[in-house]
Amino acid sequence: MANDSPAAAKPLIAGSIAFVAMLAVYFGLLTLVSGWSFTVSEFTRYWYFVVALAAGFGVQLALYTYLKQVITHHDGCGTIVAASGTTSTAAMVSCCAHYLTNVLPVIGAAGLVTLVADYQVELFWLGLAFNASGIIYISNRIFHAARHT
Repeated sequence: MANDSPAAAKPLIAGSIAFVAMLAVYFGLLTLVSGWSFTVSEFTRYWYFVVALAAGFGVQLALYTYLKQVITHHDGCGTIVAASGTTSTAAMVSCCAHYLTNVLPVIGAAGLVTLVADYQVELFWLGLAFNASGIIYISNRIFHAARHT
């Protein structure tokens, strides 16, 4: 049993690192674009979305790491984790993307940024939906792998 301890901890460590990394991307990008005080105010405003998106990505990475331990052939699960992680990051950053108009008005980004700003809550929900689908998919793969081993 003592030999299983590092293997059991690996998914938890991977998920925790993914959670923290997702939050670091959020705080880093928003601080870079709009400053620390704005980042804190937006996090206070949307913390439940930001934390849920980061946690969902962390859970997916933990499940994926566990799945890799259970089976050797993982049939594209990494693609699902990457796609939903990218969507989660985009959804979190979208809450404040309209402030990019301060930096990028000359290259025509204003229209796109305005569109993203108008639908920021919907993009949060989209990111959560991608997280949920990734978690369901990987959980299903784990269930099938456990049945066959």
